[in-house]
Amino acid sequence: MTYVAPPAARIGHVHLKVADLERSIAFYSGVLGFELTQRYGPGAAFLSAGGYHHHIGLNTWESAGGTPPPRGHTGLFHTAFLYPDRASLGAAVRRVVEAGIPLDGAADHGVSEAVYLRDPDENGVELYADRPESEWPREPDGTLKMVNAPLDVPALMRLG
Repeated sequence: MTYVAPPAARIGHVHLKVADLERSIAFYSGVLGFELTQRYGPGAAFLSAGGYHHHIGLNTWESAGGTPPPRGHTGLFHTAFLYPDRASLGAAVRRVVEAGIPLDGAADHGVSEAVYLRDPDENGVELYADRPESEWPREPDGTLKMVNAPLDVPALMRLG
């Protein structure tokens, strides 16, 4: 019998190796608004939304002063942060733009709307909001039919 993960299984947190802990805290807390929940010695920190123990772990244990991996190598493509609605997503994107952080792209995937950027260590970051499941585009056989259509980022930002 093939094992299937339970429907309630989720990605609980991401833990990133970073070059400069304070710079990364400034990005994830100061720009994206995650709350610093704990520092773990001088080389690590944990951040969350909504009082959870941590959604993001940051550490410099093996990476202090390091450089991002070169393109063409394996590693994390991006971390995706799910916002509860379009207005919350728009507000987050507006903060990113106002902080002078360039966007790598934006897309309407049919199931969600997403904006892409990079953190200070060049890790990919996706900020997105799902559409209600009843609105997800589907093939005639019921399978998902995700798309990569343009997203009106200025209109999204006006919602937040």
